[in-house]
Amino acid sequence: MVRLAILLVDDISTAEDVVQEAFTGLHRNWSGLRDATAAVGYLRTAVVNGSRSVLRRRKTAREYTPPHNPNARSAESLAMLTAEHQTVVRALAQLPPRQREVLVLRYYGDLSEAEIAEATGISRGTVKSTASRALDALQAIIRSGR
Repeated sequence: MVRLAILLVDDISTAEDVVQEAFTGLHRNWSGLRDATAAVGYLRTAVVNGSRSVLRRRKTAREYTPPHNPNARSAESLAMLTAEHQTVVRALAQLPPRQREVLVLRYYGDLSEAEIAEATGISRGTVKSTASRALDALQAIIRSGR
């Protein structure tokens, strides 16, 4: 039975699990069998069905697993990004509270202007102007190296 499962699922440990589940099912349903000779057929069917379930779960998992990113950043570029990130965080700390709040909600929280307006209790126009002024101030702080 294990050999059958290995050929179906192509993984020894998973095949052993499938066969173990088949034997567990046989034990649970032993009283429902016509005779003891039907046990082999029951096991074979249970192994095939269990293997199908495993393959179906694998297929589903592959569909929902994000693809590998071949353009992933190197450790060096991540270190540089981290340095840039720290520069931005330090510059954000120097902004007035409302400007910092609007920028954080907009660019880190990915909120729309309407959502920011609702969250902060200010108008949508104020969100736009505050974000614009905050970006200008942030750029000036970063350029000056403060």
